[in-house]
Amino acid sequence: MPTDFYERQSQAHRSTKWLVWFFLLAVVSIVGLVFFVTATATNAICETYDAGNLRRTDPEARWAIAMSASLATLVLIGGGSVYKIRQLRGGGTSVAENIGGRRVMPNTTDLVERRLVNVVEEMALASGLPVPPIYLLADEEGINAFAAGYSPSDAVVAVTRGTAEQLSRDQLQGVVAHEFSHILNGDMRLNIRLIGVLHGILLMGLLGRVLFRIAGHSGRSRSRNDIAMIFVLVGLLLIVLGLVGTLMGNIIKASVSRQREYLADASAVQFTRNPHGIAGALKRIGAAVFGSRLQHSNAAEISHMYLSQGVWEGFTGLMATHPPLGKRILALEPRWDGKFPALPATPAALTEISQASSLAGDTQIDPHVPFAALKNAGEQVGHPTEIHSTYARQLVEEIPEEVIAAVHEPYGSRAVVFSLLLDRDDEIRGRQMKRLRELTTPDIVALTDRLTPTIDQLDTRLRLPLVDMAMPALRSMVRPQYVEFSQAFQEMVRADDRLSLFEWMLHRVLLRNLQPQFEKTAAPHIAYYGLHRLAAPCTVLLSTLAHAGNTLKEAESAFAEATKHLPEVDLHLSPSTKCSLAKLDHALAQLAAVATKHRQRLIDACAAAICADRKVKVREVELLRGISDMLNCPMPPLLAGQKMPRAPFTTMS
Repeated sequence: MPTDFYERQSQAHRSTKWLVWFFLLAVVSIVGLVFFVTATATNAICETYDAGNLRRTDPEARWAIAMSASLATLVLIGGGSVYKIRQLRGGGTSVAENIGGRRVMPNTTDLVERRLVNVVEEMALASGLPVPPIYLLADEEGINAFAAGYSPSDAVVAVTRGTAEQLSRDQLQGVVAHEFSHILNGDMRLNIRLIGVLHGILLMGLLGRVLFRIAGHSGRSRSRNDIAMIFVLVGLLLIVLGLVGTLMGNIIKASVSRQREYLADASAVQFTRNPHGIAGALKRIGAAVFGSRLQHSNAAEISHMYLSQGVWEGFTGLMATHPPLGKRILALEPRWDGKFPALPATPAALTEISQASSLAGDTQIDPHVPFAALKNAGEQVGHPTEIHSTYARQLVEEIPEEVIAAVHEPYGSRAVVFSLLLDRDDEIRGRQMKRLRELTTPDIVALTDRLTPTIDQLDTRLRLPLVDMAMPALRSMVRPQYVEFSQAFQEMVRADDRLSLFEWMLHRVLLRNLQPQFEKTAAPHIAYYGLHRLAAPCTVLLSTLAHAGNTLKEAESAFAEATKHLPEVDLHLSPSTKCSLAKLDHALAQLAAVATKHRQRLIDACAAAICADRKVKVREVELLRGISDMLNCPMPPLLAGQKMPRAPFTTMS
């Protein structure tokens, strides 16, 4: 079972290819079956007709009927899949709302929902991911959850009411960590594609039932009885084919899903360092009256995405999308006695709710920059651990209550972002505020003015987490608000004629994760399977980092250190005059399309450029995390749990 982030991403990409082949095999099998059945039935009918008539039917007409039926089946499957894929363009939001999910606002006052928001925020910040919107399946008493989306930028985390109320905080953390594993491992994109491609196959059974109902409502005349009989026969054929399609679809789901659930369970343990969290949640499922079952009519459509089996999947394990609960628990707790504990009389959330704001623990995290960890930054991508979770919780505790309240609210989150963009130079700040007053509403301007002095005093380490925490509230904007926000945002960036790399990184991370919600964006895809053809963008990226805050001699040394990680690429240091932010944008867009296994070396090369002067600044660490995010490689906080490096290395905030 692979544990390396880059290998897991590559495996998800390979699984997507296998999914396409499985789908094509299923389509060919169904179309072939339609052709065979139609041809056999047509021949039998025509031979009966020919036996009592002088004029014989044209043999070519018989084959034309079979070909037409096969073509119609192909169009039905293809059309159904295309329709569903288009319907799911909204990403995780579309999936969650399709099964009755209600969005939980970040500033919710409901104590159960507040606990859920806190846990998801901690997990996101510890993972190096933007905080995803949270959906609650309020009518579902079963204990279940799922993560859905095409990428972390449009991902959502959804949990049932039973999960939010019945699980302890440790168990809830285990469940959320399990779902974040699916986000990090690239499972979500595969899962949402699976919904789309299988819909066309499953559509045949639905159409067959519709034809049966039409036949049942037909009149009693002879001609109408003949038409009704045709509807019945065609409907019966479609239902049979639908059953075949459902069987093949469920087998495909099961083959894709089961092994990845074991991996997600193991990742949840790595994330929380608490096997009893996710194991305890699975035991609660086994003990609960409703188990993990969902009642919504569309629940079966995404059965492969749940934490645990959400719908009935037959009497055998052939089509089960999840391994048996017992096997999953034993993999986490080998000494488990096989007994499910009795459920407490009072929901766990209600007994713990008073402790929700005091769970930081006693672990103290050294805030200094980890030189050694930075040099191996690429290895940490996609590997959040319990120490990162603790660190994220402590970071949130350092943010003033006023800023926390603002970042959870749609208007306040915009004001927080604008405050982060304000330059320290009074003249530039004046120009930025002038443009802000011209382009946005007075209440946001006033809130920005009020928050700016507080945000100016914040530790640099808190700036990127604040952007991540603002994401759910920003995504709740309506389109006119987004257009206004985006215009004001761009104007504030342009007003700063000396935009720093760090400020550029903040605004690029924000736009990259916000745009898919409101604009048509191309789906991420792999266009390059090696770095040798990407010398130009590699040169731009490493030259820009090498020149940042360095003399020419220091830049040459930094660039030389970076090139050691990319020996097959022809790299030459570009002059600082040719290292514009626009070129850096274009370079990162190209590099994000390289095969995942090569991105680790890119990140390590960037880290080497930053570490070359043996001094590491907090801003440089967060800049590296921002670059990793733009390469679709979420990196946990590199400051977490690291000790102060010994001389001669020094750190600067």
